[in-house]
Amino acid sequence: MNSPRISASSYSNTAPLVWSFLYGKGRGTAELIMDTAPARSAELLAQDRVDAALVPVIAYQMIDGVRVVPDVCVGARERVRSVCLVTRGCELADVRTVSLDVSSRTSVVLTKLIFREFLGFEPAWSDAAPDVESMLADSDAALLIGDPALRLSAAGPGRKAYDLAELWHDHTGLGFVFAMWMTRRSSVPIDLAAARDEGIARIDEISANYSSDTGLSRSEMTEYLTSNISYSVDDKMRAGLELYFRLAAKHGLIAENRSLNFV
Repeated sequence: MNSPRISASSYSNTAPLVWSFLYGKGRGTAELIMDTAPARSAELLAQDRVDAALVPVIAYQMIDGVRVVPDVCVGARERVRSVCLVTRGCELADVRTVSLDVSSRTSVVLTKLIFREFLGFEPAWSDAAPDVESMLADSDAALLIGDPALRLSAAGPGRKAYDLAELWHDHTGLGFVFAMWMTRRSSVPIDLAAARDEGIARIDEISANYSSDTGLSRSEMTEYLTSNISYSVDDKMRAGLELYFRLAAKHGLIAENRSLNFV
């Protein structure tokens, strides 16, 4: 019998969810496909080329016949650090053009909601590869996600950085879910919650592996993976996810708001 195929991004914040399949008890139980961009995992799921994928949550509204694995996620209760808008020094109210990181769909929709719903206007959008220098050469602000955002330990001279989860929390009082495991199957033959728990227990080791890649110290990486990122969905994060879908539908960013269907 073939092992199930699963997919996830290679960002540091996904490492605790896939560590088991690479090095732990889950090794050999699944074929793991990793790519820099979370959007790539969504493509593999939409093409039915994997049995489960860790995908941006907006993919739930865009891919037919998907189910969500409950509780396991990449999210934030208040501040995420690795999803941010960087400006050339101006306030968000003065932003007129934004370069959007093509790596993620959820954060792009969240950015548009923050401007439309909370700030009351819409700048001009353009898609871009995640390079802050070239993005800000063309636009007033740049959306960056994952490790490229995390590497911006400081916004830089004359720049300002805005944490999107923090902006969401400031306006709603709710947490935010960025990614969850999803499947088009009736069930998933591997225990993704147990894999998460095993990975969380190895966060010190994971932090040591990723600190050089992100430019953060080992202690900073540990703080990020334990204090900023949440790997379980609490009530406020669940409410935030439901509000996010409602607002996305309100602003025409998804065709309809489909209620969550869990495995």
